[in-house]
Amino acid sequence: MSDDWFPKDKEDLMLAIDRERTALWNLVRGLNEAQMSTPDSSGWAPKDNVAHVTEWIKSFIGYHLDHRPWHEVLNVDKTLTDKADFDGINDLLYQRKRKMPVREVLNEFQETCAELYSRLNQLSFEDLMQSRFPDDPEKRPVVIWVLSNTTEHFAEHRAYIQRAVKENS
Repeated sequence: MSDDWFPKDKEDLMLAIDRERTALWNLVRGLNEAQMSTPDSSGWAPKDNVAHVTEWIKSFIGYHLDHRPWHEVLNVDKTLTDKADFDGINDLLYQRKRKMPVREVLNEFQETCAELYSRLNQLSFEDLMQSRFPDDPEKRPVVIWVLSNTTEHFAEHRAYIQRAVKENS
């Protein structure tokens, strides 16, 4: 995906999400347990990247679609979300999931993606083009957060996993 790319309609969006999700899934399902569990130089194993992406999809659903308070969705101290402390949030999410077995991480990813698809399929493209925050001077549509939590995030973490596999081979 290019930073300049934007879906022209709902079908275009869903195809892009599925293309990037499938690319990530095909990469990780081709790795064995040891490869999935071996950290790269940053300290994250491929399974940690998958768990991270899964948690951010859950965050997207809870915060942007269900309109629940972000700190409650993430189950973190409100000061982290008030400051948008992504490093602090990501570290907490990593600590929670780092000992989770590979199979559970992969199952949770699949289940969360299924929920995401179900929820997005309930919305029209017009719904997704509505401004997410009423007081947003830029009037950014919900689809911006869809893309950042799906296609863009899948591609970003697929690259991290590819790097980890290369480092550890």
